[in-house]
Amino acid sequence: MAGLKIHRTLYLFYIRMSSLASRPQIVEHVVLFKVKDEAEPEKVAAWVSGLNGLASIDQVLHLSAGPIHRNRSSAFKFTHMLHSRYSSKEDLSAYAGHPSHLRVVKELGAPICEDVMAVDWIADDLSDPIVPRPGSAMRLTFMRLNEGLGDEEKAKVLGVVGEIKDCLGSLDQMTYGENFSPERAKGFSIASISIFSGMNELEALDSNPEVVQLQTDKVRDILDRVIVVDYVVPPSQSASL
Repeated sequence: MAGLKIHRTLYLFYIRMSSLASRPQIVEHVVLFKVKDEAEPEKVAAWVSGLNGLASIDQVLHLSAGPIHRNRSSAFKFTHMLHSRYSSKEDLSAYAGHPSHLRVVKELGAPICEDVMAVDWIADDLSDPIVPRPGSAMRLTFMRLNEGLGDEEKAKVLGVVGEIKDCLGSLDQMTYGENFSPERAKGFSIASISIFSGMNELEALDSNPEVVQLQTDKVRDILDRVIVVDYVVPPSQSASL
């Protein structure tokens, strides 16, 4: 029976992916940073400002960066986050190699950051808006599977994440997918972003966790570790000038 359930989950997942193939795709790019405890606040502020300034790069559809509101993962001490969106993998690569990006990373970020991880995935079914509203609350989830597991287990986890999306009526947006850039992902292969109108809506979800719990229990035995962070989209730099 367990085998039949897994195959059914795989079947439904691939049917869903096929139905989304004709929709516009957006590339999600998320970076988590751990700033050194001794970093000077002025240098941190200059670095965050520099990151947000990268939104002006032509290939960037959306970019915001700032301090993490809440880190729910004791094993990782990340303090800041960057979230950006692109029309293609090629646009993401152009951003990564842009001189302005390289300057911010090397001159402003490297001296004050002691840990970095990044995950990229394709959001097949993103609904408008592409640019999340300032003040929106995000919940980012990274998942790392137990060693030795393959595509069937990944499809099962992705299917469960999709079921969670269908159960949450308070969501503004949710995207999820498999990481296609493993170099800086620390073995985390699946990621999702849930976007709420504000922190009140996100905290309302936390006050009634049974819906999410019922779904995550289905895959708990195949997950090695999960990172969960909450983030509030800051005002755009142009709006704050």
